[in-house]
Amino acid sequence: MANAKLWVTGMHCGHCQLKVEQALKGVAGVYSAVVDLQDGEAEIDFDDDSLTTTQLIAAIEKAGYRAKLAG
Repeated sequence: MANAKLWVTGMHCGHCQLKVEQALKGVAGVYSAVVDLQDGEAEIDFDDDSLTTTQLIAAIEKAGYRAKLAG
């Protein structure tokens, strides 16, 4: 299992936060996803044997937001 922190831009409200969280949780191999609207961060625990951070970013972008690795 791996953990990733992503910066997410384009979120403006609780609905946006929920949409990003649901997009991440809908990806096979994601164990948990917590999105912080105020800080613009998403913290994800995932199976790094079957999933990459690039795929996590793609899921967020498909939901209509932008993301990149934090740090």
